[in-house]
Amino acid sequence: MASLRISRCQFSHALQLYLLIQTARVCCYQYKVGDLDAWNVPSSANPDVYHIWSSNHNFTIGDSLLFLYPPSQDSVIQVTAQSYKSCNLKDPILTMNDGNSLFNITSPGLFYFTSGVPGHCEKSQKIRIAVPGNGSYVFPPDDASTAPSPSYPTVFGPMPMQETAPSSAPLTRVRPISMSAATLLFLCVSVIAIGSV
Repeated sequence: MASLRISRCQFSHALQLYLLIQTARVCCYQYKVGDLDAWNVPSSANPDVYHIWSSNHNFTIGDSLLFLYPPSQDSVIQVTAQSYKSCNLKDPILTMNDGNSLFNITSPGLFYFTSGVPGHCEKSQKIRIAVPGNGSYVFPPDDASTAPSPSYPTVFGPMPMQETAPSSAPLTRVRPISMSAATLLFLCVSVIAIGSV
């Protein structure tokens, strides 16, 4: 019969592995849009519910948005910034109409969504999602494109251009979980190697 005794070193590694697993961060989140029962026309008491909700969340690459709604009564479309402002439902970027629609965030930028039902967008059933890229991202106001931009003199020269990734490769951001996963793998291999000695 095999002995169940373990060395102090094996116990130490097993304890470290357990603690690492317990403290590992979640690398992505699934957000239920608006934190409401369903994606629908906001009530007159809370017409800005989607704008307020999106501005109070920090979305990152890897997160996803869950739109819940009765498929016979509504849908979700992803639109351009101009279509979002004007509530133009023609030529959407993406149409989702299954009642349990999941949008995966795979790149930084601004994402615009509205209901695919005529008249719902005009009643504020629309949402804009800001996802930061390499660095900070400021959520622009709704009228940012119509406001004139101030002109300032360039004192220290132009700002250097940032390198961009090839268009075929999606931009991604490495999160702290990557280091934890590497450490976890190392500890697992160490425990196995020590146990076989």
